This record gives sequence, C-alpha cells and structure tokens, in this order.
Amino acid sequence: MNKSELVGAVAEKAGLSKKDADKACEAFVEVMTEALAKGDKVSLVGFGTFGIKERPAREGINPFTQEKIKIAASKAPFFKAGKALKETVNK
Repeated sequence: MNKSELVGAVAEKAGLSKKDADKACEAFVEVMTEALAKGDKVSLVGFGTFGIKERPAREGINPFTQEKIKIAASKAPFFKAGKALKETVNK
C-alpha cells in the first residue's frame, strides 16, 4: 500500500474527503517524526510502540579492502508491534 492508497482507505473508513484524510496522514507523520526526533516513545495501544534505539560507535571492516573502519554512533527508529496487531496478522 502506498501513500495515495492509504489516504484513500483512511478517507473511506473515516468518512472524510481525500483532501482531509491527506492532511490527517501528513499531520500524523509530522507529529510522529517530531516526537521521535526529541527521543520520545509513541505508544498506540493495540497497535504498537515507536521509539529510538541508540547504536554505539563500533569498528567495522570494509568488505572490499578488508580495512578496519570506524562506524559512528547513531540513533535508529524502531517499531515493536502490539499484542492485538500480532494476533490479527497471524490469523
């Protein structure tokens, strides 16, 4: 499902126009992005939790030259599915 299909499905489920559903989807993505950028977790009961994991700096190996390289510390977003979502998907 791509964004336009998602907007269409949200519009149909919520009884909104596609323009309003697009605004709602854009707002959702913007709010989620801002919250994660601040380091907050976002929990949607029954769906799952979005958060940030810290990845420490580490040493890696360039597969072409076999040289050791330093990989900088970083933050990575994650999603952990909730129980209800897991059960629904596994039916």
